[in-house]
Amino acid sequence: MSQPSQGEKQPDNAKSVDHLERGRRHYEQRAWADAYEALVLADSTCPLGTDDLERLAMSAYLIGREQDYLKALDRAHRAFLDADECARAARCAFWIGLCLLFRGETGPATGWFGRAERIIAREGGECAEEGYVLLSRAARCLAESDSQGAYDAAAKGVEVGERFREPDLIACTRHLQGQALLQQWQVEQGLALLDEAMVSVVAGELSPRMTGLIYCSVIDSCMQFYAFDRAREWTFALSRWCEGQSQLVSFTGACLVHRAEIMQLQGAWPDAVEEAHRACSGFPEEVGQQPPAAAFYRRGELHRLRGEFTAAEEAYRDASARGLEPQPGLALLRMAQGRLDAATIAIRRTVNGTSDRLQRAKLLPACVEIMLAAGDVAGARDACRELEEIAQDIGVAVLGGMAAHARGSVELAEGDAAAALWSLRQAFEFWHKAGAPYQAARARELVGLACHALGDEEAAGLELEAAKTTFQQLGGAPDLDRIASHSHGTEFAYSHGLTKRELQILRLVAAGRTNKVIASELFVSQRTVDRHVSNLFGKLDVSSRAAAASYAHKHRLI
Repeated sequence: MSQPSQGEKQPDNAKSVDHLERGRRHYEQRAWADAYEALVLADSTCPLGTDDLERLAMSAYLIGREQDYLKALDRAHRAFLDADECARAARCAFWIGLCLLFRGETGPATGWFGRAERIIAREGGECAEEGYVLLSRAARCLAESDSQGAYDAAAKGVEVGERFREPDLIACTRHLQGQALLQQWQVEQGLALLDEAMVSVVAGELSPRMTGLIYCSVIDSCMQFYAFDRAREWTFALSRWCEGQSQLVSFTGACLVHRAEIMQLQGAWPDAVEEAHRACSGFPEEVGQQPPAAAFYRRGELHRLRGEFTAAEEAYRDASARGLEPQPGLALLRMAQGRLDAATIAIRRTVNGTSDRLQRAKLLPACVEIMLAAGDVAGARDACRELEEIAQDIGVAVLGGMAAHARGSVELAEGDAAAALWSLRQAFEFWHKAGAPYQAARARELVGLACHALGDEEAAGLELEAAKTTFQQLGGAPDLDRIASHSHGTEFAYSHGLTKRELQILRLVAAGRTNKVIASELFVSQRTVDRHVSNLFGKLDVSSRAAAASYAHKHRLI
């Protein structure tokens, strides 16, 4: 047996020695739960030394025992101070502060970061822990949206890490530099720095704790900025890493949520449902850790798309109970249920209460869809215009595809089928190349409606049939119902006594045209249009243009 290091206190009791050796062995094998159990047993008969306290803390962290992790780190911190190992005490203080910061406990986190900084300053001299102090400063600057301060602190942290050859420090501070650039909307440069940090991650050069933290943060950033190819690569790399440690609990929930989202985008809905279900199933009861709220939201999205509305509502409520705003999914569910007033109120309230432009960009496509369904074409146009501005400012291709889809939807509702066809074909081409079959089918459906409006019934039939086939393959029941309604829309209008001209005018009214403008576009007198509008109001039993527009959208006459 090798001689223990100064921080590895060796107990006299034979049973304690056995537990301790077993704990260290399991730790090296990355059997985190077994390591935790053995080290706890060893500690119960003879207090652990500093190195073993760090092993106990790491094991607790990786099996999701966050409170036990903090307690063990606090003990290690004080033991290092007692042993006059101030640099290592400061590092423990940093990790405690970071954990508290992630939990949203900013005051205690700042206190621990300040303690780490004071310990280092008191000791004097250069050490790697100075880099961790800079890392904590960068993390706090990011949380306060001080992107330049974060970048500068992280850059200095990289220098310290390189000087002391600290892989964890180098990778994390490089990653924070990338986050700072993303906060400044320097997307390509920011993602490139995240890629650089990931080189060390996938090479296995970092500690398990830092590996998991960077994996999850980078994937979150890739999804936030619609870098789906990168997110796909890193998500499946994270999956392999998690699967290689059967007792790992931390990071597995986030991994499953990311996998479900990627699978949904790729059209593998049954697999996505399974992953979302696993993510919602929670952790072992003894751990006391709850599944992520995002898992329930993802589950709700999948149920909604499949037409399982009761299950979707339950999942959205579970997400809300865990502190996550279940929008825009819940508003889209209300629209699908025919509760347009509730959908409109919810999406307007959410958009108006969101200031971050990237977060608004996630809401605006749903806002366009709901406003159009409610007959508020002007509101849809406003939301579309903002989405286009964000897409142009950020320069992310996916946002451009989303904006083209929204623009085409609005142009179609406004009666400009030719312009809509151009925009919607752009959207379809983008989603098709991106490997997103559902979004591509939604765009293709609208292409079919634009062709129909232009009188090209053969092209319309081909496009709608192709969209229908995709929806059938995916299991999108509400989309199949909507496709079926298109073929009956005109017949429905005629069954209510509308003439072809009245149906044409109804569509222009729903697009927000005045009688004067309609008369100009159709080359008839305004008096003729007035008469047609009055007639169709009577046939549809409505009393206003807004009610007529809502009726037209509800019954798929547009």
